[in-house]
Amino acid sequence: MNYRLIFNLLGKVLVLEAALLVLPLITSFVYLEWNGAMAFGITIAGALGLGLLLAFLVKPKKNQHMYAKEGLIITALAWIVVSLVGSLPFVISREIPSFIDALFEIVSGLTTTGASVLGDVEALSHGMLFWRSFSHWIGGMGVLVFVLAFVNRNDRSMHILRAEMPGPTVDKLVPKAKNTAFILYGIYVVLTLVLAIMLVCGDMNFFDAILHAFGTAGTGGFGIRNTSLTDYSSYSQWVIAIFMLLFGVNFNLYFLLILRKFSGIFRNTEFWVYICVVVASVTIITLNIYSLYGSVATALKHSTFQVASLMSTTGYSTADFDQWPALSKGILFTLMFIGGCAGSTSGGFKLTRVVILFKKIGNDLKRALHPRTATVVKINGEKVSEETTSGVTSYLAIYVLIFLAVFIILSLDPHVPQQGALETNISAAASAFNNIGPGFNAVGPTCNFGFYSPVSKIVLIFAMLLGRLEIYPILVALSPTTWFKR
Repeated sequence: MNYRLIFNLLGKVLVLEAALLVLPLITSFVYLEWNGAMAFGITIAGALGLGLLLAFLVKPKKNQHMYAKEGLIITALAWIVVSLVGSLPFVISREIPSFIDALFEIVSGLTTTGASVLGDVEALSHGMLFWRSFSHWIGGMGVLVFVLAFVNRNDRSMHILRAEMPGPTVDKLVPKAKNTAFILYGIYVVLTLVLAIMLVCGDMNFFDAILHAFGTAGTGGFGIRNTSLTDYSSYSQWVIAIFMLLFGVNFNLYFLLILRKFSGIFRNTEFWVYICVVVASVTIITLNIYSLYGSVATALKHSTFQVASLMSTTGYSTADFDQWPALSKGILFTLMFIGGCAGSTSGGFKLTRVVILFKKIGNDLKRALHPRTATVVKINGEKVSEETTSGVTSYLAIYVLIFLAVFIILSLDPHVPQQGALETNISAAASAFNNIGPGFNAVGPTCNFGFYSPVSKIVLIFAMLLGRLEIYPILVALSPTTWFKR
């Protein structure tokens, strides 16, 4: 185990987090929020001091390589450390006095879940609201991807890129992982800026536009109003709906678009499945909820927004979809599990895995009927390796087991309202594990997770981390065999 390399990179991550905390610190100064400014100042000093200590005193040996195990461990530990430090401003300022609640809130932000324990979001100061939404933007692409883009040691760090970026496989866009990370962040920044400008052109002020751009780009969904996006204009709602869908697309396709390699985009199976699922879901839900609104335009707007929000796992809302008919709720619940495309900022199981599983099931049926038939799984016209196919089926098994474990533990919580407890706990587990935000019933779009016990909140915190890092980094980091040789 290369301990020096692990702690050195963790030090650089802490220095980066200290630098990122300067923005909410400035926001607190701008709005004359001295209590918040002090909280951010103390946190920055602590993170910077510890980070510099690790970065400069724990030097890795020259020419030491990073292997898959180190990549997984660094990813898991970095996210845990960033979450612990990121919760401190809330606690120090006493705006969220409970450490567990503060940790839940920042983990929900960094993992782009958007689930909240706060009953009155608008009671937070501007600096804390900024940090809360900014955490979405940081976690959307990944804090380690940023480190790779600017502080990369060698191309072995591709193991970190694969561990942090969502999806069954992550390919380098260009020969070096550092350049790949730089391109990804470049696309991310440009799309975020375009969205913010479009929102400012509507009915949002600069502060609201920036924070909603952070939440949309990271597909996080923290609202800065208790009513989420309900009070904003149809223009702003449509703009955010479109960009939620855009951020649910594999970022590799944007790189192909820049290079004008349109054939690669049109051959992408996942992209077309994504479009078909969105169009079909919007159409069915619009027809299903038309009677509630009496207007095709209004029904279409709300259905498009909620489909985009839950499929991209953002979690914003323009309506209380918990009051919609069972068919619409069933479709939205299904989209919570499917999620967006691999290589996007979305959570969920990912469409690529769904496509691979369906193709594998189809091939298995063919072999059952015709045992001598040679079958292969193909995506984008290319053969999918047996290793990838096997990895997807294994991931599904672990995914189901963890989801059931989280659901059962939540079901033991006596604080859950008994009316609709089953629906509440199932959707809460799905929301946390798939990094979505709102669920149904007591955790619906107009509610929050504050009623859960501290134990349940800790379980949900781990579920959010497992979902964002796609299980393996956290499991590897927690395994005793990782740290101790036998």
